[in-house]
Amino acid sequence: MVTLRVDDPRRAVAAVEAGEIDASFRTVTDPAALPPDLDMIHAFDSPLELLVGPRHPLASARKLTPAHLREHRIWVPGIAPRSEWAEFYDQLATAFDLRVDAAGPHFGDEVLLDALADSADLATLVGSRDRYIWPTNHDLRRIPIANPTLAYPLSLIHPKTSPHPGLRGIITHLESLPRPSAPVWRPSWPTVPRHGDA
Repeated sequence: MVTLRVDDPRRAVAAVEAGEIDASFRTVTDPAALPPDLDMIHAFDSPLELLVGPRHPLASARKLTPAHLREHRIWVPGIAPRSEWAEFYDQLATAFDLRVDAAGPHFGDEVLLDALADSADLATLVGSRDRYIWPTNHDLRRIPIANPTLAYPLSLIHPKTSPHPGLRGIITHLESLPRPSAPVWRPSWPTVPRHGDA
């Protein structure tokens, strides 16, 4: 298992195609950019939650809809240009008329969590499976978003022919993961449905 320090998914695709790595959890949002000898399958969805400090106006909510987020600044520092997550946040902001602020570099999760704890107006989005640890006095709140659930779809890119034998077990595990219940919003880029998907 390795981490490629690349923001452009095309570089991860090139590494898979060259055989430098066996597969990559990346998404190519333009199907024409995926080489014909590679396959991209839907790995899993990451439902989003709003993360806020205790003084934020939405801090006491038990559940939110995307409409509740419209008047609030959603800070996602360090969105890399040309990355799939940059396209995700562009489509999300357009679809729900949200104010996603990518200003500033991302200095790490601790700095982001500190800023949220100290602010009455900052919020960010995190995946429901993402793990964060913060001091108890931060009193941060993770609030699910529903109607629709906002889902970031992760994909697995691998060779179509002669994939690594270990990938079969990984794909089987991914197929067993629970899916967000409907209704779900996903970005427009195509993914190959998993078994049982419509």
